[in-house]
Amino acid sequence: MNRIEKVLYTGKTHTTGGRDGFARSDDAQLDVRLSPPGPAQPGTNPEQLFAAGWSACFIGAMGLAAAKRRLRLPPDTAVDAEVDLSITDGAYFLQARLNVSLPGVDPELARVLVEEAHQTCPYSKATRGNIHVELKVA
Repeated sequence: MNRIEKVLYTGKTHTTGGRDGFARSDDAQLDVRLSPPGPAQPGTNPEQLFAAGWSACFIGAMGLAAAKRRLRLPPDTAVDAEVDLSITDGAYFLQARLNVSLPGVDPELARVLVEEAHQTCPYSKATRGNIHVELKVA
């Protein structure tokens, strides 16, 4: 385990009802109805929330990688994250794809920024070795 020098932020939520419940952050900025996956379900499912958090963090990590090279990410940089809830032999697991768009960035440089971000993004670190992750640069 890494030695923690300083905790920068602690996200706090209160969740009731599991996948058929509600989640609210302690500052009330997040107040969401939860649901199981499926288009006919009202609410947001945990896989969507994870995908949103990971993609936002990943863009930040790419920004840091670009800044080290004295570059700025294009304003229309985007990550389309896909998080699959899967089952094999009765066991549930996740897998993910991060589809990255860096318009106007040289394709080789874009790949370098994506790979570096994948090494530094806390979500990528948390999933490394635990779930299958595919990175694609558009």
